[in-house]
Amino acid sequence: METSHSYLRAKIPEGPLEEKWTNYKRNARLVSPANRSSYSVIVVGTGLAGSSAAASLAEMGYNVSTFCFQDSPRRAHSVAAQGGVNAAKNYQNDGDSIYRMFFDTLKGGDFRAREANVYRLAECSGHLIDQAVAQGVPFAREYSGYLNNRSFGGVQVSRTFYARGQTGQQLLLGAYQALMRQVHLGKVTSYTRHEMLDLVVKDGTAKGIIVRNLDTGAITRHAAHAVVLASGGFGKIFYLSTLAMGCNGSAIWRAHKRGALTACPSWTQIHPTCLPQSGTHQSKLTLMSESLRNDGRIWVPARLDEMRPPAAIPEDERDYYLERRYPAFGNLAPRDIASRAAKERIDAGFGVGPLKNAVYLDFKDAISKQGVEEVKKKYGNLFDMYEKITGVNAYAEPMKISPAAHFSMGGLWVDYELSTTVPGLFAIGEANFSDHGANRLGANSLLQACVDGYYILPYTLPHYLAGLSAEDRAISVDGPEFEVAEQEIREEVQRLTKIKGTRTVDDFHRVLGKLLYDYCGLSRSSTGLLEAIAKIDSLKKEFQEDVLIPGTPDRMNDELEKATRVADYLDIARQMCEDALTRNESCGAHFREEFQTSTGEAARNDAEFAFISCWRYGKNGSEMVREPLEFEYVKPTERSYK
Repeated sequence: METSHSYLRAKIPEGPLEEKWTNYKRNARLVSPANRSSYSVIVVGTGLAGSSAAASLAEMGYNVSTFCFQDSPRRAHSVAAQGGVNAAKNYQNDGDSIYRMFFDTLKGGDFRAREANVYRLAECSGHLIDQAVAQGVPFAREYSGYLNNRSFGGVQVSRTFYARGQTGQQLLLGAYQALMRQVHLGKVTSYTRHEMLDLVVKDGTAKGIIVRNLDTGAITRHAAHAVVLASGGFGKIFYLSTLAMGCNGSAIWRAHKRGALTACPSWTQIHPTCLPQSGTHQSKLTLMSESLRNDGRIWVPARLDEMRPPAAIPEDERDYYLERRYPAFGNLAPRDIASRAAKERIDAGFGVGPLKNAVYLDFKDAISKQGVEEVKKKYGNLFDMYEKITGVNAYAEPMKISPAAHFSMGGLWVDYELSTTVPGLFAIGEANFSDHGANRLGANSLLQACVDGYYILPYTLPHYLAGLSAEDRAISVDGPEFEVAEQEIREEVQRLTKIKGTRTVDDFHRVLGKLLYDYCGLSRSSTGLLEAIAKIDSLKKEFQEDVLIPGTPDRMNDELEKATRVADYLDIARQMCEDALTRNESCGAHFREEFQTSTGEAARNDAEFAFISCWRYGKNGSEMVREPLEFEYVKPTERSYK
């Protein structure tokens, strides 16, 4: 079902593209420093987005409470990002600029994002590098001492700043130390091992959350004037993914059930450079940084059923398929394109490895030209990790890589102020949909998380708080809304633990993940999506009747934690398939088999589908709402990397 978009307001500021963010800041309402301590803010998630936002707001004088399910804020999944963070500094004097970065990002997302949001991301990028350096982030440097750069997919300049293969970890340490400084000053209260299970809404406005202590099972209420979700994406829905085992989509889904619209949930990214699945025993896959594609060349044998080791295959019997198909960008084609190209070669029978489910990433030429030590300087820890996992020395023979689920471009719908459709509820970082369109360019995830937390929310959230009435400023956990929300959560966990079925939570999750990857992964079709929806409905019914959760809910219970997340995944999965089914075009990571060019590329339909598909929750099914995309400064063109 579909409804009007009349109440969806993106709140894009007036003025030229280059001045919109400046105009917003100039006109934003402020809260007096003397009054800030009377406002409380809840931040759910302590990755780069959450930690940077919490530290910034606390530094300004607000009372902040942070919640994470990990045993320390610094164990958030931002640590897993490897390759780098983008910024339009033009240190390499290779023609980069804010506008070029804006255009690259908009084109990389297949022109399915707001111009104003994307331009602001590029505009704020340079400030982040300066701040990170001041925090002590050890970015790579040239011999002269200047910060070094490398390239990532979908661009023809070098704008990626990096700390070997540990960029996410180093940036998170900078945000974490800023956060912990505020904790020790008493301005931030940190709740670790606490998971948000519901959003509390009063008169249509977010007023707090219900959380469960994962160590004791205690369920508690927490009130605030504003709630910020920085809980990351839902890519772990595929089961086998690059995400940590605890990553989940429950916070955003629970907010969705309370009135926050989702946007483009089917836009999920499959990363082209990951370690291939080696058997049915695995519970996750390992990311190998996209930065490796700067020097590594991707190829498969040119003939079927090739049994020779890679070193024995001569050059003229190798297919460097990305260089062949996309000569202008070669091995640095965008992720969606590189992943589909790998899948095409593997499905055609040219895959390598024991399961024939991988392609080669070869550093022979780079080592020949630069030497082992130079390659080791740039990627040493990644090569070490690869050898530790596979037992293979990648300096001596090619890596084997394969596509794997990685990132969610879709998420909660937000306006220019990062506010959801529930007043008082904000979503930042991967939890929202705002900046990447239908495909995220590499090294933009760390950037968005930091920009949202350090530079945007500290303006937009006070703007909201300053407009609250005296009645709205009164908060308490004793109201009926909190009581009802808490009781519903208690009933939910009791019901799940009383099922006492025969199948584990992981079994259901594994089945759901494979189903989604097959029908709503790298490629989709109308027939397959309809079949997937029917299978998801059946699987959900089986889950509600036959899941086995040992123990009780009033103490530590890992299986119960997983069960609440998988229950939400089953609902998210259905909406993903509904979203993919309604978009009769191919764009970015959303590749509908019915809509492709004669050469197998994505066929976008700007005349009918230049909009953001937003979804309203309903117990009898989701309802779609459109937000039209307007392009004033860039005319959408064919997205070609040839």
